Amino acid sequence: MWISGWLNGSAAADDVLDALQHWAEQHDVVAADEATADALEIPERGETPVPLAALLTRLRQTGTTAARLALPVPGDVRGLGGRSSFAGLALHAGEAVVLLGSPLGLVPENAADGVILWTVFDLGETPVADQVPIGEAEHELSGATRVAAGVLTELGVAKRRTGVREELERRVAARSGSTWPDAMPPRALRVLQRANEVSAILELASEDEPARRRAEALRPLGDAVRTARRAAVDEAVRTLCPSDQS
Repeated sequence: MWISGWLNGSAAADDVLDALQHWAEQHDVVAADEATADALEIPERGETPVPLAALLTRLRQTGTTAARLALPVPGDVRGLGGRSSFAGLALHAGEAVVLLGSPLGLVPENAADGVILWTVFDLGETPVADQVPIGEAEHELSGATRVAAGVLTELGVAKRRTGVREELERRVAARSGSTWPDAMPPRALRVLQRANEVSAILELASEDEPARRRAEALRPLGDAVRTARRAAVDEAVRTLCPSDQS
């Protein structure tokens, strides 16, 4: 969302870099191969990385117009464009960014404590991705939450752990520390915040001793969280990039 806002004049480059501090103090970048490294004037993977700001200075020259979020999991790799090195690394990371208009793909990895390394891939063409309306995603998230809550209550997850409410509040607070562009649409923000709350519940519940029935209850909830996040980000990008129709 921040990079889309920056590309369209509603955020400064420093705003993008400052927003990333929520996830790590240092963000570095490398290219996946020599040709991409030469084109973007950044190091190739395996060489000493450079600060992410070096990539921002090049993106406007690549024709990038906006960004799209991908949250792949085994069995659902929509938005990655099929089997590739980019798709493989993105699936391992569980997240990726597709830059529209370039087209480039970015995958973040935890390189060290407080350091995230972004690898840039030349995708050749923009991968096709389904566009889920935010209203549909919000409804799906609410429905999945009610169903999962009933099953987890029946299984007695909260009864086997003390201080569940306090722990949940801490995790939600940790997820809610992000900053958002000034033009962020309220509905997209609401859906993202709700997805953060549900994600915290999902994480807490999955830490208990695994049970097949519990896993079955949580699986659609995880799918709904990912769908809601993608839909909210897409909605925000459409607002931040009114001229981009990708």
